[in-house]
Amino acid sequence: MNSLQSFLAVNPAAAAAGGLGLGGARLRPSRVSACLATPTPPPPTSAPLAPAAARRELSAASRAVVEDEARYIVGTYNRSRVVLVAGRGCKLYDADGHEYLDMAAGIAVNALGHADPDWVAAVAAQAGTLVHASNVQYTVPQVALAKRLVEASFADRAFFANTGTEANEAAIKFARKYQRVARPDGDAPTEFMSFTNCFHGRTMGSLALTSKVQYREPFAPVMPGATFGEYGNLEEAKKVIQSGKIAAVFVEPVQGEGGIHSATKEFLQGLRDACDEARALLVFDEVQCGLGRTGYLWAYEAYGVVPDMMTLAKPLAGGLPIGVVLVTEKVASAINYGDHGTTFGGGPLVCQAALTTLDKIQKPGFLEEVAKKGENFKQLLSTKLSGNAHVKEIRGIGLIIGIELDVPAGPLVDACLNAGVIVLTAGKGNVVRLVPPLIISEKELEQAAEVIRDCLPALDASTS
Repeated sequence: MNSLQSFLAVNPAAAAAGGLGLGGARLRPSRVSACLATPTPPPPTSAPLAPAAARRELSAASRAVVEDEARYIVGTYNRSRVVLVAGRGCKLYDADGHEYLDMAAGIAVNALGHADPDWVAAVAAQAGTLVHASNVQYTVPQVALAKRLVEASFADRAFFANTGTEANEAAIKFARKYQRVARPDGDAPTEFMSFTNCFHGRTMGSLALTSKVQYREPFAPVMPGATFGEYGNLEEAKKVIQSGKIAAVFVEPVQGEGGIHSATKEFLQGLRDACDEARALLVFDEVQCGLGRTGYLWAYEAYGVVPDMMTLAKPLAGGLPIGVVLVTEKVASAINYGDHGTTFGGGPLVCQAALTTLDKIQKPGFLEEVAKKGENFKQLLSTKLSGNAHVKEIRGIGLIIGIELDVPAGPLVDACLNAGVIVLTAGKGNVVRLVPPLIISEKELEQAAEVIRDCLPALDASTS
């Protein structure tokens, strides 16, 4: 056994309240000092907060995991010093027995929370039946999922990948192939347009469409031919689209990584009209904002504007990796056998997980509850955070909400973690991003708002 397994073997209560430890052993409930029910009170504003890492003492088992990570894993993540071992509902548990309210959902992935019993049962049953088969043959869950997605959206066909960035890579290829088929005279456009504050992925094509220079410049040259317009500036976008060089326009109806910015109907409709006129394709990236996150099944429904392609990923399979491109028939008709493919995309296990996730999200009243909870949460945050000089704006739709600050959000994120609430940053690091599981309760949202309020002095300490 490794050090963490040894620790859990002799300290079963340290992993999760009523949860499962490594190897499937059921664990006893535990009460912990850093749980949400008893958040650490904030110090007086005159007393500087110690850094989170300094104030959080890790057990020997957790330190061993942290040290092994530093030794064996490529250093691409600046992780919080928390070793998670279990989750139930909207709560997460670490190896040292601390409980956390999950307001991040694995970066908008765990739409049904953690260990949803119906999801677990469906995945276990499928795992005991058929986990993987190549796309050389048919599988029932893949075809069933494609049918469900098409019937629930604008699309006519689906292509399955493994991640959001792979979905966007496929959309890039589909756009170029479509333009070549639609314009066989050899004058097909090959360039793309996206927008400021956007995020479309980290592989070389989707990276070229991602606006943050710190993501792109270390890996230059990326795919050529990308133009960035100002998000929301329709006149600027129309000039680029009308140049005749643009194969497709990629846009997030609601930007997540970029800082929780929502498009206007006028902007998206203007892009639709400009693309139609120039014979360019319009691609909506709903990797983060899709599948119920906005209170609509798809974010585009809130605007009444329909794209030619839509990319999905994060929440669709309830925590397992999946990516999808939904396309109209005019796009699909340009794609032939062998034009694109994947070994793992659309496997039976992940597709069955996605079908179960869809079953839950499409239940009558579920999306209405998401919209209601999101609106109530925004109002609650506005009330509880009002008067704080660092809070500039609270924005979002449904359960994708951002708190914009006039200072970096890191100290507040660390303070919330120590008080038992996990939140994320976004934008230029000055936005607190709140994307909890869609099943979160009003009581849990109220608790989160109170912890965020109580931790605001961390921002004063960081600037003193």
